[in-house]
Amino acid sequence: MKLPDYQSAIVPTEKLELYLLSEIHPVGRAKALFLTNLGYDISEPGILAQELLTLAREGDVSDVQTSQFGSKYVVDGLIRTPSGATVSLRTVWIIEPDHPQPRLVTAYPR
Repeated sequence: MKLPDYQSAIVPTEKLELYLLSEIHPVGRAKALFLTNLGYDISEPGILAQELLTLAREGDVSDVQTSQFGSKYVVDGLIRTPSGATVSLRTVWIIEPDHPQPRLVTAYPR
C-alpha cells in the first residue's frame, strides 16, 4: 500500500529546521547528528525535504495507526544522501481529519 495522496505530501520547513536538523532540540539532536554526518545541513533543509518526499512517493506503508487526531502512516525506504551513502529510514506521516495532505511527523534511521 502506498501513502494515500502522496502526491500532495508536505515536509514543513520548521519540522526540519527546529527538529530533525536541530542540534539543540532535546529529542531531535540525535537525529540531527545522524543526518549531518550524512551531509545534510540545516542551512539547506530543502535537500532533505526532497529525499523525504521521494521516500513518501516510492515507499510502502508498513503500519497505520488511527486516533482522534488522524491516521499516522509508517513508510520505510531508502534515501540517497549528500555524502553518497544510501541509508534506510523510517518516516511517519499524519493525515488529519480536516487536512487531507500527508504531513511529515518524524524520520529516523531504520
